[in-house]
Amino acid sequence: MTAPLRVGVVGLGWAGRTHAESFQALPDAEVVAIAGKEADLAAAVARDLGIPATYPDWTDMLDAGGLDVVSIATPNSLHMPIAVAAMKAGLHVLCEKPLASDAEQAAAMVACAEDTDRVLETVFNHRNRGDMALLRQIVGEGGLGDIYYAKAAWMRRRNYEVRGWFANRDAAGGGPLIDLGVHMLDMLLTLLGEPEVTRVTGSTYAALAPQWLQAQGRDPATWQVEDLATGMLHTAGGATLLLEASWAVHGPYADDDMSIHLHGTRGGASVRVQDYVTGPVRVYHDVAGRPAEVVVAPGKGTGHATVVRDFVRAVRSGDWAQHRGHAGLVRSKIISALYESARKGTEIRL
Repeated sequence: MTAPLRVGVVGLGWAGRTHAESFQALPDAEVVAIAGKEADLAAAVARDLGIPATYPDWTDMLDAGGLDVVSIATPNSLHMPIAVAAMKAGLHVLCEKPLASDAEQAAAMVACAEDTDRVLETVFNHRNRGDMALLRQIVGEGGLGDIYYAKAAWMRRRNYEVRGWFANRDAAGGGPLIDLGVHMLDMLLTLLGEPEVTRVTGSTYAALAPQWLQAQGRDPATWQVEDLATGMLHTAGGATLLLEASWAVHGPYADDDMSIHLHGTRGGASVRVQDYVTGPVRVYHDVAGRPAEVVVAPGKGTGHATVVRDFVRAVRSGDWAQHRGHAGLVRSKIISALYESARKGTEIRL
């Protein structure tokens, strides 16, 4: 390919606009169409970003043709049908996280990518934070030894006033676990070198959001997902991983409070991000037999820009066999298993 990739973006929210901006920033990609039901918003996004065509529905955009790539930033339940239709039409697909509402749909997407020989990738933009790059370097250099215990959490204290489809089980597939927890899971698996998760135990709660809605005179039945989720994961190598994610919880948290803790045989490391302001990476080890701590400031992150750049490079390379969405599928399988564990009240083996 020599001409810029012709990109169509589905979705007009923050994620869709961010996808479009990231593609438009590249010299070898051009957003030529955007699809969404809100006509006024679509027109505004198209005007602001210089996108020549808008469509009321993603099917209209695909039917019009003239695309190489579709970038999906819609409710989770639409990821699979849009991606499958696009790949069957010969297009490559970049999909906002999670890959799908559940593991079954994610598996169907990966199978379609393999059958059609298309690129399928999931947006995990938090991998590209500066603190993540620094943690990867520390782990890669062996400074922590073998990591046998790790924790990751994304806690929002009062974020139950979520917009639109997020609290609808059919549209979202779940609450903060599938929305926020999948990012934290991705970061843990990335840092630990993609360990195989063999069994999980999950718990979910809808303890606060329904009562807060009722206190406002609103129908608590509109809240169909959890507002807090926890998970314990065991790997084939014997490590234990803990996940926490919340939209509503009583606790000492900022509006967005993310943290990662790694515990290894030679040292430990941690980082905390409050309201998207990244703190320093703290490394813990022994010096002369005494506990010591090193504080290191991370570099600047790149977020969606790097995700989109790497996706475009993968498409243009022609070497597509390693870009079939398998990372997104692994994470969807684990998230689905955690929800199954919470429903059944028992450990689930993968």
